[in-house]
Amino acid sequence: MGIPGPHNHPRFAAASCYSFRNMRTQILIAVCLGGVLPGFAQNAPASPSQSLPKDPRAILEAAAPFYDFSDPALKPWHLKATYQLYDDKGKPAEQGTFEYWWASPQVHRATWTRQGTTHSDWYTADGKYAYVATGEPLKLFEYKLQALLLAPLPGPEELDPEKVRVVDEEVATNGSNGPCVTITPLATLDDASSLPDQGPFPTYCFDQTGKRLLSVYSFERVTTEFANVIQPQGEFLTRSLTVSEGKHRLFSANVDLIDQIDREDPALNPIPTAIHADLGGNVPVGVKIPEGNKGVAIGILVRKVMPIYPKDAKRARIQGTVVLRAVIGTEGSVHNLRVISAPSAALAASAFWSVSQWEYRPYELQGQPIPVETTINVTFALGR
Repeated sequence: MGIPGPHNHPRFAAASCYSFRNMRTQILIAVCLGGVLPGFAQNAPASPSQSLPKDPRAILEAAAPFYDFSDPALKPWHLKATYQLYDDKGKPAEQGTFEYWWASPQVHRATWTRQGTTHSDWYTADGKYAYVATGEPLKLFEYKLQALLLAPLPGPEELDPEKVRVVDEEVATNGSNGPCVTITPLATLDDASSLPDQGPFPTYCFDQTGKRLLSVYSFERVTTEFANVIQPQGEFLTRSLTVSEGKHRLFSANVDLIDQIDREDPALNPIPTAIHADLGGNVPVGVKIPEGNKGVAIGILVRKVMPIYPKDAKRARIQGTVVLRAVIGTEGSVHNLRVISAPSAALAASAFWSVSQWEYRPYELQGQPIPVETTINVTFALGR
């Protein structure tokens, strides 16, 4: 069983971020993309802005409209990208393709395909959701491709002033001479001694205009570089991205095609074998399983796939708890799975892979199955 893609949210915010070591700050682990159909997009300008905002939070807010691929004013469009997965030594492994069809904020489709794996998500005009998943489940970075390509900046929830502080940051590797902005969790500000243990906080670096994203540094040693940016319908789309951890590549991708489609494109219609799942839709979810009441979720868990402890993480003696958040749909499948915090990228990827395959007995309220949101903790401990 694979898992459905990001929730039908204007900025896919729920699927875009991570944080460190049980911290609630969300952090970006990015991917890689490149190449485009001429005529539909223009190269993004790089002329410096005459008046950059002084407030770092305002810099993020000023850039956000240039990454809004759910703007109702956009004409229907289709995108196709190829991506490369790498093994634990940073060598090329599996390859795949990602396609995305968009007709409106309510109507869109995403499809991933690689050898042994296919996964498609449909959101339809009536507020419904459907998916098809065959073969192996999607891996962490390929699952994140949709959100990271179409919404690489932190959303409003990640910028909640009651939870995080947004500050200017100097980043030596940023050659753009543009601004860099770092998101720091408020929980750590009273105890500066805890900061080194939790690694660098997510830092977003822009070009001289303060609008085009060039790189993200986050998640211990993970660096994302965005290159060859174009502007389909005025939005910034990176044509080539790479994500690396230290000297090892983790993921890369290239955009091969972006073109306009008809609003009634057949690809937007779920195929007959698609599974229809209620993720709230017109019926308010309204139910969250409290983090302290773990027994409720455990009690309805009927299939559990144990995570694999990555060898490199063991050798580096990395251990700890990966905290994930998910929606259990009315059919008992895991949806909208995202990592909230993790000790490392390797442990996050392993936990994501295992939990994506879990199955639950549908949660019922007054005798009717309803979707519920729950927190899932996966602990990796040396010596076990």
